[in-house]
Amino acid sequence: MPAIYPIRVLVVFLWGVGFGLLTLCASAGAQSVPPPAVSTVPVSSREVTDTAVFIGRVVAINKVDVVARVQGFIEQRYFTEGQQVKTGDLLFRIEQATYKAAVEQQTANLAKAKASEVNAALQLQRGRELVRTQNIPQSTVDQRAADEGVAQAEVMVAQAALDQAEINFAYTEIHSPIDGRIGLANFTEGNLVGPTSGSLATIVSQDPIYVIFQASERDVLDYKRRLAAAADGNNHVVVHVRLPHGSIYALPGLTNFLDIQVGNTTDTVAVRAKFANPDGVLVPGGFVSVVVERGAPRAALVVPQSAVQLDQAGRYVLVVDASSKVELRRITTGAEQGTDIVVTEGLKSGEQIIVQGIQKVRVGQVVTATPAAGH
Repeated sequence: MPAIYPIRVLVVFLWGVGFGLLTLCASAGAQSVPPPAVSTVPVSSREVTDTAVFIGRVVAINKVDVVARVQGFIEQRYFTEGQQVKTGDLLFRIEQATYKAAVEQQTANLAKAKASEVNAALQLQRGRELVRTQNIPQSTVDQRAADEGVAQAEVMVAQAALDQAEINFAYTEIHSPIDGRIGLANFTEGNLVGPTSGSLATIVSQDPIYVIFQASERDVLDYKRRLAAAADGNNHVVVHVRLPHGSIYALPGLTNFLDIQVGNTTDTVAVRAKFANPDGVLVPGGFVSVVVERGAPRAALVVPQSAVQLDQAGRYVLVVDASSKVELRRITTGAEQGTDIVVTEGLKSGEQIIVQGIQKVRVGQVVTATPAAGH
């Protein structure tokens, strides 16, 4: 029995040593884990302009369906589908032999008519000389005068027929009436075409180009109110286009037309803006977002859109405070400004917002914050 107590003391001693080692290791491990690293950007203030966004359709200023004005077989096509063409460029040639022969025939008819006119004029001149000597009656002279008038009319008819033949011959070559981009050819070489064949191809102009969008009656009233208050009397509004992949088209446009009536079914008014389109980025028929500026620029706080989070309670951002702890801040946002978004409530200028590493931190945690690249 006396030998049992030393064993118990030894066990208790060993357990205490082991617990102490575990506690020491845990403490050392906790001290060795550094705070998570995050990237931050400061809340900044910059000039922003209130905007409204509409859905618009890109429309060509000029659109021409190329048609044949005379009947015949297509002899040759002179363009590549999709290429840029200039006014006057030759597009199609219709077989010309028949129309060339018609020109030659009408040229001969005109020469014949002119010869008859000359003969009628000579006969009238002789008749007038003979009537003075009473060798022919006056009625004969009158008839010869009438014959000369008929001959002159026949010359005019022959000249008109020749003009028409030359016009038809010219129509065998089909030229581009506008500058623009030409689409698919609906007929190939060897096909018989004519005025009833429909469009041979379509040409649309691309630079400049229109964007038409529908604005509410309220937006139009606000626009007119701003015009009345403007000191410079400028009646154009600057608009921007957001392309389908999200970027803003580099060249701004100006409104140049406001429809004269409100749509019965939509309660909107058609507005048209004109854009330069030298590279053909805006394609006729496409849909784009139209961003319209409302009023003068003003100072506002902005943060990157990537920093804004959303939960059931609304939008929020994670702020790194002066003690390097993470704080959740509820915010109220305004309009988007490119990759940034306007913040109307909840933040102050200069506060550090987490933009990278949001998923690996929690509220109240100490973090190591470094400026994000480019800031």
